[in-house]
This record gives sequence, C-alpha cells and structure tokens, in this order.
Amino acid sequence: MPSNGSIAGPLQALIDQFSKFPTIGPKTAARLAFYLLSRPRPEAQALAEAILGVKDKVRFCSVCFALTEEDPCALCTDERREPTLCVVADAKDVYAVERTGSYKGHYHVLGGLISPIDGIGPAQLHVRELLERVERERPKEVIIATNPNAEGESTALYLSRVIAPLGVPVTRLAYGLPIGGDLDYADEITLAKSLEGRTTL
Repeated sequence: MPSNGSIAGPLQALIDQFSKFPTIGPKTAARLAFYLLSRPRPEAQALAEAILGVKDKVRFCSVCFALTEEDPCALCTDERREPTLCVVADAKDVYAVERTGSYKGHYHVLGGLISPIDGIGPAQLHVRELLERVERERPKEVIIATNPNAEGESTALYLSRVIAPLGVPVTRLAYGLPIGGDLDYADEITLAKSLEGRTTL
C-alpha cells in the first residue's frame, strides 16, 4: 500500500509489512495495523515477542522435518504413536492432519512437491531420507497425503513407485478433498474422512 503522506510513517511501515503476508491485501493490512494500534502496549509486545520466538527457537526436526523446538520432535519420540508414516509436502500440513485427531502415527515432511517446471525434482526434496526411514523403521503403512493437484499427484505416483520395492504398503488420501485444494485449508471433518477412506496406490 503506497503511502499518501497522510499516514504516520511507523503505521505505514506496519501496513506494508502486513501486506507481505499471504492472502492479505492492502485493505486487510490496514485494518490489522489500525487494530493493533488500538490495543494496549502489552498486547503489541506479546505479539512482537511471539514472532521473534518463532524465528529464534523453532527449527526443523532432523528425523521427520516437521517444525519443533526440540530435536528430534515430540511426534518422533512419542512411542505411543502407531508405526505408520504420513508423508506430507510441508511442515504446515502436519498441523492440518494433527488437527483432525484421527491420525496417530508418525510423519515425514518432503519440503515441497515435485515440479519440473519450477526445477524441483526428488533430489531437492527429502525423498532419500524417506526411503531410508522406510527401510529402517519398516512402518506397516506409508500414507501419501500430498495435495490433490498436478504436483501432488505426480509426487504421490513417484513415491509409490520408489517405495514399492521395499515391500511396505502405500496408500493415498481419498478424494474427499477438492481437486486443487490444500490440506491446510481443509476442514477437520473432510480431512479425517479422507484419511479414513484412503486407497492403495
């Protein structure tokens, strides 16, 4: 949102920062900035500290590549979880699946999807680490939970081919999810039903 000279510099700077967020346009950015300006200073301080805390303390788990404070993460070290692997594209997808409360296994985050047009192939993702985990941990099932779009489908097919020789069943989320949709935008019931109705690849 370009400054028109009538907005105080620090407020304009905040609006500009909010405008960089995904799905937030100039009007929403301005509403957020004015809302924050109207709140008590301790609330603004808490927000600033939360943002810095994320940047300073959160990192990727060296086993599953989910976001964590401790390495390995709590999901990897929880011995009560089932011996299955749910493969997702991004760390935020772990949160989406966990939100359903219907999956009790482990995760593996690829760090993206195969997309030749963007120059992303298996070598740019955590595929090698996935195959090593499948060989080492011998899960009873690998669930591929990539988004139901072109990149997600091609990634799922590739993974099913490279995991097949290891003798571990590979399944795919059912199509309760809309084609072209994102896991983190799916509601909990839809995602839970997609997990329950998964099919063999």
